[in-house]
Amino acid sequence: MLSALSRTSSRQHGALCNHGPSGLEMVTLDRNHAPEKWTRRRCAADERTLGKTPVLFLITCGGEMRVNQYTVQSPRPHHSRYSLTDTSEEGPLEEDEEEEPKKKVTTPLQRLTTDMCRDERTIKELVIGRRVGFYKVRGEIGYGTFSRVKLGFHALTKDKVALKILDKARLDAAAQRLLQREISSLESLHHPNMVRLYEVVDTPSRLYLVQEYAGGGDLSHHIYTYGKLSDHFSKITFAQILAAVKYMHSQNIVHRDLKAENVLFTLSGSVKVADLGFSVRLSNRNQQLETLCGSPPYAAPELFQEQSYLGPPVDVWAMGVLLFFMVTGTMPFRAETMGKLRRCILTGTYEIPPTVPGPCQRLIRGILKACPADRCALDQMLGCDWLLPVEFPWAYGKAAEGSGSVLDVEEERDVRASMSALGFTEQHLKNNPVSDSRSPVGGVYRILLHRAELSRGADTLPVVRGVVRDPKREGLRAYRGLRHTSKFCTIT
Repeated sequence: MLSALSRTSSRQHGALCNHGPSGLEMVTLDRNHAPEKWTRRRCAADERTLGKTPVLFLITCGGEMRVNQYTVQSPRPHHSRYSLTDTSEEGPLEEDEEEEPKKKVTTPLQRLTTDMCRDERTIKELVIGRRVGFYKVRGEIGYGTFSRVKLGFHALTKDKVALKILDKARLDAAAQRLLQREISSLESLHHPNMVRLYEVVDTPSRLYLVQEYAGGGDLSHHIYTYGKLSDHFSKITFAQILAAVKYMHSQNIVHRDLKAENVLFTLSGSVKVADLGFSVRLSNRNQQLETLCGSPPYAAPELFQEQSYLGPPVDVWAMGVLLFFMVTGTMPFRAETMGKLRRCILTGTYEIPPTVPGPCQRLIRGILKACPADRCALDQMLGCDWLLPVEFPWAYGKAAEGSGSVLDVEEERDVRASMSALGFTEQHLKNNPVSDSRSPVGGVYRILLHRAELSRGADTLPVVRGVVRDPKREGLRAYRGLRHTSKFCTIT
């Protein structure tokens, strides 16, 4: 509500004050006033707000304004409309200033920027957080320790996205470092089974990570709702997790928080490994890590020993726990207290139900080895008896190679054509590198590029053959018994 001083100032200067949407103060400014009178009214409004309450000016002059982090040019309307203006940049208008002719809006980008300036509903959504940048924000679909995840829609491409929202006030120095690592990891990883990062939207109070939307829920919810996975579905699901982790490790990135809640499904059944908040990039394969992180039921024995550890074997152990959970519907290590859980993991106390097929049992036992050096390697998992029938789509090989091809050129051409149809020019692309995740133009580019990849089968599921042919003739390495030499290692 306006204070008595505000109402007095309003009457003294002749400005009409009211309350707009969401408790914002509305101030009407007449373009026909003399410059001196215009300035007095603007100053009076600024004195009332003192930086505490945003002012929604009801004007007829238009001009440049700031909406979130986007600066757009507002057309000059013939009638009064709500305009969210930056009071520090806008100066008085001359009385004899002539009206600019109305420009015809012809592209989706022009229509969107015009709505952000002139449309009352759009501006209200921007002010109350129902829009951020080019994205419409809808209901909550998940949450984490430092974040909430909401469903979003891109206003231009109409694609669904997942908006991971972080409150800056709640992020201490350590959390900020983890966040920067997550962004860095997501920017550098491009694999069919890794969640894509489209854009990072930075506002004064919040940070939004705009990511690929996986509408099929997570693995944990699926198993708790429908029970354990069939052997066939377990093969397809685990093979995709394996492909994602193998790709991450090839890029010297360790996840360190693999769990069922971070394994997402698309509506087509494709797997997406998500949440790289604890990920770290290694300088070399033998780099020792010290941060204890992840979910305790998935933690490797070395994490309970309060000493440094190697990153890749920690991910391998978590994959063994995931596989056990998929084929049995229960966790291998269960206890009422953290102390008892620690003892179970250190002693390797678990029992595989006899209903689990023999090849799968051997794979689980090969992974859940107490000594990190004794655990089954990722390449050995690919060639084990249980996964031998699985054929991976061509897109997995393309992601592993990471090199350009004729198909990449075709995708680039299609994306640029789509951006041109939306209203983006070559100058937009030149001024906003697509590698910059904090650029709204780059965000549109990444969404359209991912759409082009999906149209060419990037999300094709692995296939399980009915008959396994000779692995030697096909160049496959079957890992029999899951035993290999390693250095001496003890767990105390």
